[in-house]
Amino acid sequence: INLALAVTGRAPDGYHLIDTLAVFAETGDRIEVAPAGDLSFAVTGPFAGSLTDPGSNLVIRAAEALRAAAFGDESPPGASIRLDKALPIASGIGGGSADAAATLRGLNRLWELDWSLTRLAELGIGLGADVPMCLLSRPLRARGIGEDVAPLSAFPALNLVLVNPGVAVSTAAVFSDLWWHFSLAFPHPSGFFCLVSPLDFMSITSYSLSAPPFRVPPVVIHVFNAFLSSHFFLVALLSGSFCPCFRVYPSAQQSS
Repeated sequence: INLALAVTGRAPDGYHLIDTLAVFAETGDRIEVAPAGDLSFAVTGPFAGSLTDPGSNLVIRAAEALRAAAFGDESPPGASIRLDKALPIASGIGGGSADAAATLRGLNRLWELDWSLTRLAELGIGLGADVPMCLLSRPLRARGIGEDVAPLSAFPALNLVLVNPGVAVSTAAVFSDLWWHFSLAFPHPSGFFCLVSPLDFMSITSYSLSAPPFRVPPVVIHVFNAFLSSHFFLVALLSGSFCPCFRVYPSAQQSS
């Protein structure tokens, strides 16, 4: 979840440069890996039907990339991989990247490779800019195209309510509209020892993906306005490429 997100420029290869403060929710998809003679991939869960081409899924691409990098032309091991798809696709919270990262971590253990997270991240950046962040899966700041990841030394637990209105938004399309609008990098995020600290940080940072409003589906605007009209929350923002909307509450009781 991007608590703050700025697009600061574009690299010569066309990738956009970002600055983001990201945290990770307790809910998510689930990856299971087991020994097998060859690579196999199955998808279950409430959003399994949304994956129309499982063969191109980031999970199997991550497995194939790791196996090729680790074993080359040797007789590589296999794995039976199952994805329990609990998050909607294209929902703006890095579900696919987190699935790829979990696959890399799981196969790293299953195949007894003992690769470091840094080495896995060097492989993962080729799969998606969010994969290095998801490999770490803790509060962090990420810059560059997403490969420059720095964990935060301290961060409070946040009571978040996430709402996805059920519409897919293309991250590539959103970023393509930002060629004319870039933001300054954030001030150094430090000292997040209590709830007030990240709230203050979010209040002074920009969400530069809100620049091209014609990309925002009307239902997202409706949900976000409903968020603003409710009570007790501390802050309401968008995450990722406009979806989902989220609110931060003082307590779990007030968020229910």
